[in-house]
Amino acid sequence: MTELGRMCHKLMLMIAALGLVTACASGGSAADLPASASSPQATLYRLDAGDEVRITAYGLDALNNNYVVSDSGVISLPLIDNIQARGKTVGELQSDIAKVLFERQILRSPSVNVQVTKYRPFYILGEVKSPGEYPYRPGMSVLTAVSMAGGFTFRADQKNMTITRAIEGRGVTGRARENTTVLPGDTIRIKESWF
Repeated sequence: MTELGRMCHKLMLMIAALGLVTACASGGSAADLPASASSPQATLYRLDAGDEVRITAYGLDALNNNYVVSDSGVISLPLIDNIQARGKTVGELQSDIAKVLFERQILRSPSVNVQVTKYRPFYILGEVKSPGEYPYRPGMSVLTAVSMAGGFTFRADQKNMTITRAIEGRGVTGRARENTTVLPGDTIRIKESWF
């Protein structure tokens, strides 16, 4: 992607995020977050602190292992030292590792595979029976998350739910429905019904 393309992409995301934040701040209802598992946020998952990845470098057994992204966003690898993982897709991390292996002449034509083995948790707060932190599972919806938290309380307003999600490094809050896709790091809030 060209530099101009990246700038346009970031500008579009910032405009979308500003619209969501403005809707929340103005007292209006928050815009819906994408409900589909094929949404860009779901397909372009960005690594962050707490994610665990399995790295396999074919022909270099010393590197093949599971690694956790540190709080500072890096992974410490043998022979390579620290490599930035925060904010990168799995494909970008694969390319970065292969590039370092080639540039340092560790492998002539490196073939690297990266898989997420454990995602960072999501959080659910408000009117559920057991609010707190829960392990993420791919393909989760808000309804699945509520079920993991013991279900709705009798005071829950099932039509007034929000998700706060990190988009381009900023927390964006939007309205959630039962079929809205949950991503690692999301915070779901179930509001109280005012009979």
